[in-house]
Amino acid sequence: MAVLSHLVNRLARVALLLAVVSAMPARALPPEHEMRRLMLAAEEAVNAGNWGEAGEFLNRLQQLEGDKPVDYYFYRGQVMFQAGHLNEAQAALETYVTRAGAEGSHYPKALALITDVERARKAGAAKGAVAAAGQPAKIAVIEPAGDQELAKLRQLYLTDNDREALVLHLNSLLELAGWRVDQAVVRLDRPADISYQVSVSGGVLQIQELRRDPGNRLVRQSEPLEVYGVNPMVEWSCEPTASACWIYDPRDGTRLMQLGHDRRRTEEIAQTLGQLIRNLQSPSGS
Repeated sequence: MAVLSHLVNRLARVALLLAVVSAMPARALPPEHEMRRLMLAAEEAVNAGNWGEAGEFLNRLQQLEGDKPVDYYFYRGQVMFQAGHLNEAQAALETYVTRAGAEGSHYPKALALITDVERARKAGAAKGAVAAAGQPAKIAVIEPAGDQELAKLRQLYLTDNDREALVLHLNSLLELAGWRVDQAVVRLDRPADISYQVSVSGGVLQIQELRRDPGNRLVRQSEPLEVYGVNPMVEWSCEPTASACWIYDPRDGTRLMQLGHDRRRTEEIAQTLGQLIRNLQSPSGS
């Protein structure tokens, strides 16, 4: 009887252990394998024309640490073009062409897509010119995104949350806007010398700067940006002599971000940052 009781207790402990193990979440793949898995999934979705699904896989891949595969920029360019985000589509496709070179498997198609982006931009500009005929010139100002624009971002990044969509979009823009010491030979196969990422924690905007030191090590520095009472109209400028563009701190007008020399991209970053600040300032923002 004692032996039987001992056996029953032992089996009960084994059953409990198995139940605990089965309830534990499966371990995630190491980043390099997860990156490859998401790339294969994104490629399959793009080839099938499932743009929303492709965007979801690319968004998840974007948040992984480490250098992205070169094809990531090609597929992201396609997704952004389908979503009507022409600036970001062109930036991603140009990054692919520069990194992959003429030997890249998607090189001819990437060049053709860049031409398609250029045509779409010209067509949009022509429509805008017709609509504005006879109207007085307006001063460009940074305004919050309208409901229609935010809806597009939510759809693009597959989220129902405006704030999350703005953060993802801002980081996607910043990913391609890094500043490099050597502007003559831009090696996009390695990270920029200065780059930025943003996040939101407890209603506070966190700006992380990644700066490459002389020893080729990346130094991370995070700065919180309290948005209460801050003007969401974020200023920016570009200096050709310095081969850099700047985003200015809306709190005191000092330089906040040093970016590569691309006026169009810098303006979009400033606008998106302003939209995010306004969202954080709104009690109903989400």
